[in-house]
Amino acid sequence: MNLHFTKMHGLGNDFIVIDNRNEKLRRIRTLSQKLCDRRFGIGADQVLLLSHSKKADFRMRIFNADGSEVEMCGNGIRCMGQYVWDTILFRGDTESKDDRSRIDYIAIETIAGVMVLEKKGNMYTVDLGEPVLEPSKIPVRVSMLGKAFNREMVQQYSLAINKKNFNINCVSMGNPHAVIVVKDVDKVPLEVHGPEIENHRFFPNRTNVEFMQIIDWNNVKVRVWERGSGATLACGTGASASAVTSVLLGLTKRKVNVHLPGGKMIIRWSQKDNHVFATGPAATVYQGFIHV
Repeated sequence: MNLHFTKMHGLGNDFIVIDNRNEKLRRIRTLSQKLCDRRFGIGADQVLLLSHSKKADFRMRIFNADGSEVEMCGNGIRCMGQYVWDTILFRGDTESKDDRSRIDYIAIETIAGVMVLEKKGNMYTVDLGEPVLEPSKIPVRVSMLGKAFNREMVQQYSLAINKKNFNINCVSMGNPHAVIVVKDVDKVPLEVHGPEIENHRFFPNRTNVEFMQIIDWNNVKVRVWERGSGATLACGTGASASAVTSVLLGLTKRKVNVHLPGGKMIIRWSQKDNHVFATGPAATVYQGFIHV
């Protein structure tokens, strides 16, 4: 079959967006591996599938380049939001009787829950909800923490890997993250330490990994190793987890500019409702067909 797709990116974190509301796709994990291959396929970090939802306006499923399905993607949901606004809502193909093309909010269901996305000109803000800090819910292996360690959160926990200790800070933004504060992110051998931490037995579902450098009270610099995709130019939930960590450690304000290899995101951790709001761009690269 000839499969229609849209290639998109959020700060260089790239996606293959497919409208699967007709539910024709099968063997999606294998298909994702094929499509994401940068030599034999289209090439992307993840595949995003749009489908119907009984809980929200639409549903998004997310598949990594290795075929694994994940709970949430901050850059991905912004791209999906732009896809919905540009190709469905503005075309009048709504899923309800409301004229949704005239509003600036849509709700998208994910495995991590229903996320509300707001359109602000060329920028998109997603409400990622409250960060999860409880170790068992991130999840991490609580049995490895030791009796003396604070069981309410995993903060500055020394994880030993190949005779090197990493002081990790664990946060879930709908998906697990391990954030490590360093003096210079550019000197971190990400391709070495990223997979070591991602696949460590401390993380039963594996983890995303962020190395973060504090610039000042309003700015941090982050490099990301994404679970199932490897080094990426940006990660919305990773930027959010990094911002939450910087606040918890008393290193930045609650509104932070997160500078990633692909560009800047603005993360705000609201003191009022404890929700994390991530703002950034989304871009359409091209559309096409591929034979699968």
